[in-house]
Amino acid sequence: MRERSPLKSALQQIATFPAFLYGILLALAGLCVYLTGVFIGFLRLLCQGDGLWLWVADRIVWYSGMPVVAGGLLICYDLFVLFPSKRRTMPVRWAPPSDCGVTVVLSAYNDELSIGAAVEDFKAHPLVRRVIVVDNNSSDRTSQCARAAGALVVNEPLQGYGNCVYRALSEGLSFTDTELTLLCEGDMTFRAYDIEKFLAYLPHADIVNGTRISEQLRERRTQLSTFMYYGNFFAGKLLEVKHLGRGTFTDVGTTYKLCRNQALEVLMPYLNPEINLEFNAHFLDTALAQGLAVVECPITFHNRVGLSKGGNSSNLKALAVGSRMIFGLVAGWRKPRMPRQLAQRDPLQG
Repeated sequence: MRERSPLKSALQQIATFPAFLYGILLALAGLCVYLTGVFIGFLRLLCQGDGLWLWVADRIVWYSGMPVVAGGLLICYDLFVLFPSKRRTMPVRWAPPSDCGVTVVLSAYNDELSIGAAVEDFKAHPLVRRVIVVDNNSSDRTSQCARAAGALVVNEPLQGYGNCVYRALSEGLSFTDTELTLLCEGDMTFRAYDIEKFLAYLPHADIVNGTRISEQLRERRTQLSTFMYYGNFFAGKLLEVKHLGRGTFTDVGTTYKLCRNQALEVLMPYLNPEINLEFNAHFLDTALAQGLAVVECPITFHNRVGLSKGGNSSNLKALAVGSRMIFGLVAGWRKPRMPRQLAQRDPLQG
């Protein structure tokens, strides 16, 4: 195989540089500096301060324009120079799966109140071959309730959302009679009747990610507060401008997604299961970086059964998770301390 020249590699790196993303961040930084100057000027008038306050406010407001202009230039550079080479020129993909049967994998942690109903909901769907529940060291009767409802149950000993989801995906990959793995949660916020929606989008993608950012498809009182709703939308748009021309994204926090197993085999070695509640953003960002086609699908979102233990439990916790998402998208995700092998199923746990 012929090696690429250093010049060609450098040009390719320039073409994939997320200038739009960094332009937005620079512009936002400049706006924050500007508002700081305005606030200082307001305090000067309120407290009748001396001329030094006015001088400081004036300099802050003046110099705030520099990052705004720099950000605007980066955005224009990406849109008008880099974008034509980033945007996909291939025709609309149409590659239906040869078999629409799915293996459903549900992540669960102290979901005794909901897991039985979730398993029964998915098992009743005609395209579902099996339901696997990955119990992340629950202290209640989650495993017993899942087995009673007819699920295969495995325990993931490493605590954390990322570890649980990674194990769930590896469990789905271990079955060779299905080529599709449907990832979801066991808290009844999602429903099996959306499987047909995922399958309608799948011919165009390697991974179909559910989006909860459809007001008409959300119940009135869900764990997704207004703050989290728009926070997910903002993070989705950062992901979109980072991978400009690769897709439209509005929700990076949802677990519900349908994956081709062939795509998962490519993706899994690059995922870090040690990343916790922001794992879904890491998953999508890494999938796009590996050249996989990701398409969003609007899904219904329902009230949770039981208490939330994740990033949706409070706005403060959601802010912390969202901040880590944004940091990961901008600065890159941390590497795993040690490679993790795909899980081998213990038949005794079924």
